[in-house]
Amino acid sequence: MSPTMPARSNYERDPRVDAYIARLPEWQQQICQQLRDLIHRLDPEMTETIKRSVQPYFVLDGNICALLAAKDHINLFLYDGGIVPDPAGIITAGHTNKTARTISYRQGEKIKARPLTAMLKQIAANNRAGGWRKLTAT
Repeated sequence: MSPTMPARSNYERDPRVDAYIARLPEWQQQICQQLRDLIHRLDPEMTETIKRSVQPYFVLDGNICALLAAKDHINLFLYDGGIVPDPAGIITAGHTNKTARTISYRQGEKIKARPLTAMLKQIAANNRAGGWRKLTAT
């Protein structure tokens, strides 16, 4: 765990998310746990669950993001409707997607916590304001 991203274990952990992460190679476990801790630090009301049978989702008045492990990377899907600015350029795929965009993390890559936190906080604020679908309809 990096010194700028202290672990936070006082959130309610879904054992199914624990099991998902535990099945991964060690380097992917580390990335997933760092992301999990960062996401939960955003808001004490953030919850985690499993959707689509196996995928960890983080929810606060709607989907915020989801994790998906691939063979050589971890994907973090941001459910922002493509409306949250990305001035740091951390989005790696789905730039024009109208539902979710992706940040991929490969072995040895550092999580850019500051811009990711800013984007996730905006997604949470948008969800509390009715969600990106409502915001883009006005």
